[in-house]
Amino acid sequence: MSQTVRTRPEGSARALDEAYDTALLDLDGVVYAGGDAIAHAPESLAVAREAGMALAYVTNNALRTPDAVAGHLTELGIPTDAADVITSAQAVARLISEQVPDGSRVLVIGGEGLRVALRERGLEPVDSADDEPVAVVQGYGGPDLAWGRFAEACYAIARGVPWFASNTDLTIPSARGIAPGNGAAVEVVRIATGAQPQVAGKPLPPMHRETVLRTGAERPLVVGDRLDTDIEGAFNGEVDSLLVLTGVTDGAQLLAAPPHHRPTYVDVDLRGLLTGQPEVVADGDGFACGGWVAAARGERLELEGDGEAIDGLRALCAAAWTAAGDGTCGLDAAKALARLGV
Repeated sequence: MSQTVRTRPEGSARALDEAYDTALLDLDGVVYAGGDAIAHAPESLAVAREAGMALAYVTNNALRTPDAVAGHLTELGIPTDAADVITSAQAVARLISEQVPDGSRVLVIGGEGLRVALRERGLEPVDSADDEPVAVVQGYGGPDLAWGRFAEACYAIARGVPWFASNTDLTIPSARGIAPGNGAAVEVVRIATGAQPQVAGKPLPPMHRETVLRTGAERPLVVGDRLDTDIEGAFNGEVDSLLVLTGVTDGAQLLAAPPHHRPTYVDVDLRGLLTGQPEVVADGDGFACGGWVAAARGERLELEGDGEAIDGLRALCAAAWTAAGDGTCGLDAAKALARLGV
């Protein structure tokens, strides 16, 4: 896919909830962390909805069913229907259903979300490699998933059964910090078997296809906290994206992002949906945003000025991405980021 290399975050004269018809929102690290809503998320989403923006919750976490996710969001003060939730379990279930006969047995290594999604596609979930499954599907099963479940996957794969994974996120945010995600569990099975799964979740096309089929979005905006899933998925789908800094991505990772990980917009949290986005403009040998000017000089990124920290980060992105071109920026940004507190 050929795309213009992004060298700075874009500006928008219109509020994003007016410029786009649908927000495709990641959940973990964007709307909530663990069981709690992220600051400003419920209020911001309510305002965006009232402005006419459709809200769809798109998650790589295959553990919970859409009904359970919708219920959780509603409890957090974000009224949600199950139809508003799209999961990697649904995407991988569709992928499997296109390759096996209707009614086939599928060995499930994961949680209830996978089982519900498989039944929706006319497939039968089973628990043992001895149940004669025609496929194995692996998704996040929570922190208490028994080690023996990985063995069942290995037994079936060794017999030639095709292997599918909902997603390969190595980590997942929790209320206590960053925890191992489904990708870490997939690695266990991969190392043991030498096999490679077919993967459905973000940033790969099956998840984007599932989202488009279920939402009918015409001008979608992907909203996420991860460069390697949310933002890369938007890049692969050729749609715009908003990175919020409430999850796993920090300032240093953002500045070092290669072209397929560079978001269209950057903001602190979901309040960014409700406003326009400032322009980042060339200023001498650097780039200005708000009261800040950032430039690549020698082996460092330098930052001058004052104002909102997020504007300084946007200016630094322009300096770093321009210096990197179609590669990654290796310039020292520690002093500049420390000044911003990011």
